[in-house]
This record gives sequence, structure tokens and C-alpha cells, in this order.
Amino acid sequence: MSLTVKEPALSETEMVAQAERALAEIGKVREAVGKVIFGQEEVVERTLVAILAGGHGLLVGVPGLAKTKLVETLGTVLGLDGRRIQFTPDLMPSDILGSEVMEQDETGRRSFRFIRGPIFAQLLMADEINRASPRTQSALLQSMQEYHVTVAGERHDLPSPFHVLATQNPLEQEGTYPLPEAQLDRFLMQIDIDYPELAAERRILIETTGVANQEAENVLDAARLKTVQALIRRMPVPDSVVDAILTLVRSARPGAGDAETDRHVSWGPGPRASQALTLCARARALYDGRLAPSIDDVRELAEPVLQHRMALTFAARAEGMTVRDVVARLAKAI
Repeated sequence: MSLTVKEPALSETEMVAQAERALAEIGKVREAVGKVIFGQEEVVERTLVAILAGGHGLLVGVPGLAKTKLVETLGTVLGLDGRRIQFTPDLMPSDILGSEVMEQDETGRRSFRFIRGPIFAQLLMADEINRASPRTQSALLQSMQEYHVTVAGERHDLPSPFHVLATQNPLEQEGTYPLPEAQLDRFLMQIDIDYPELAAERRILIETTGVANQEAENVLDAARLKTVQALIRRMPVPDSVVDAILTLVRSARPGAGDAETDRHVSWGPGPRASQALTLCARARALYDGRLAPSIDDVRELAEPVLQHRMALTFAARAEGMTVRDVVARLAKAI
């Protein structure tokens, strides 16, 4: 038996045919992104997995690691209408969602008209999201979960597909506001970006300091991306993978029977983490050319899916432990 989404059944032949087409298109996407973003294969993979799974991503890295360039490139390659918001302390919710303005017609009749904000995009880049106040950050909560916003009591649906890729600087914390746990949980994955390797940095040095830079090319469109996302949700998940996901997530919660977790973890991931792992495992399998996820997918995705959904106890932090250490131990055990 396996876990499947309740959709009209596809025959094995149809499933394979659609998967092969999607694999070819994903290969073209990887190639197009690789022409602009050098190295960082794992970062590109995880970001694309988040989008293919239909979710949002939080990109965490020091300045100068091409976070903004990656989001802009993905918007072009995937054919998505992209917008960018530079988060600052004086940014207001209306600067993101939009606002109503009063207009008067020729007869003198007055009425309100809603002017849409930059959130009405298919790919929204929230640059340095932790620099805005909690009030402004909360403007994203409803949109990231329910894919619509409410202004003055009126519902306004967002474009489809809708994805948020937010960036965050882990070093300079002066004048920043930590993201609340409720908002962190809305991100499918937290993707940490490290410095590039020597060969990749050499290529960056040579190819980006000349007269012309490589430009991203469009490969997909929004409609086709939605089709691939729907295909991923139809992929079967073996019972062994479902059991591994449940074991991993539940063992990361205090009071679930793991003595080390009880000592080191203050609060753990909820059911949304299990959902995220399932979707991401499917997407990674297709990204890697397979028709079903494996336990290796769960191990590889454990850190980006769980690390922002957990908090350590004071004692664990005093010992120098990190959430990564805890997740690595739990992932190794499944």
C-alpha cells in the first residue's frame, strides 16, 4: 500500500509519460539556472524543490551569495510574474497588500477602489524579511497559507501559482525583528546558503566581471508549472517512507519518548512539517529522475524542512548545540 492523493487515477503508462516530459523540462530548468548561478547546486535544488512542491522558501545567507539573483533567475526561467519588496523598518502592511483609495466620478459620487500591492505576483521576493516590524511581517501570514488577502473586509485572491521566496541575513541582527514561529512554519523549507567552492568562485570571478553577463532564458510558463506541481501530488509514497516521515517528525517533539529530545528540544515540529516532508520528498524524487520518493529523500530534506520548526532548550544552547545537530541525529536514526 502507499499514500496517494485523491485525484482521478492515472494509468501507469500515463504517469510514466507525464513524468518523462516533466523530467525533460526540469532538466532544462536546471541547465538554464546553471548558466547564471554558478555552483550552489544544493541551494538551487532545494529552492526548485520548494517551488515544485508548491511551497515557499526562506533563503538564509550572508550578503553577496546571489540570493536575489537566484530568485530573479527562477522567475525568468519558470515564466512567473515576479515582484520584489525590500523590507525596511518603516514598511507598512498596505505597502505589501495594497490599499483602498476614494475616487469621485463626474456626478460627484464617491466610491472606494482597491489598488493592488506587490503581493499580487506569482513569485514574490521578500528581501531581508526580518528588517520589517512584526505588524508588517504578519501581512504575509494569510497570503502564504490561504492564497488570498483580506482588505477592508473584502477578499482578494492571489495569482496562481503563488510563491514567496524570502531572504534573511544571519549576521547583522541590529535593527531586525525575528520572524514569529507562526510565520516560520509557513515556509516549506529554510535553505541555508554557504560560500561557494573554489572552482565555482573562480568561474564567478571570470564570468561576471566582463562587459556582458549571462542572461537567464525562459523555459516554462506558469500553466505548465502548475501541471508539474499537480503531477507531483499524484506521485505515490511508499508506506516505508510515510513511516519514516512520521517517526522523524514525532521523535523531534519533546514528550514523544526520545530522552535526548526531551533534554535538548524546547518545542518541536507540528503536522505541517510532516506534510512538508511528504511533498518535498515527492518533488525531490522527480527532480532526481525517480517516480517515487525514498527514505534517502527524507534524510536529505530533514534539515531544511525541520530546522526552522524547532527550538532548543537553554541548557542545549549553553552546551553549544544547534538545531542542525539535533536534526542530524534524528535523521540518521530513521
